[in-house]
Amino acid sequence: MAEKNYYTEEERYWKAGGNTGTLPHRITPTRINVLREGEIFVFGSNKQGMHGGGAARVAVDKFGAEWGNGEGLQGQSYALPTMEGAESMQEAINRFGDFAAKHPELKFYMTLIGCGIAGYKPAVVAKMLRPYASLENVYYPLRFWKIWLNADE
Repeated sequence: MAEKNYYTEEERYWKAGGNTGTLPHRITPTRINVLREGEIFVFGSNKQGMHGGGAARVAVDKFGAEWGNGEGLQGQSYALPTMEGAESMQEAINRFGDFAAKHPELKFYMTLIGCGIAGYKPAVVAKMLRPYASLENVYYPLRFWKIWLNADE
């Protein structure tokens, strides 16, 4: 059986519009195993590009992330440094937002950047990403959407 991406039941419900048809459909799958041409895996990194664990390791193993490259497009992945402090992370998010806006031909699957080893709460990262939520080519984890829509428990 071919590998595929995995959406939880809740993510599928939201992608389908819920019971109102108005919920966001640009939701990153919980587990990304494959990408089509033009699809990009966005993961949290560090400036040194030491992609040893979590989504960063997946980016190296499956999507062309490069050791020693801590930011930007690499194969079918985009490294977004999250380990150097909130101000630095916001600047990297802004650079990513500009890049995504200039490349509407690409589809970006944002992971829960900064919420793992970097230690940020999802609400903090969601606030940083909020200015870019309207970019039609960027998909976000359901957790961020729920925060933006005040639907988080």
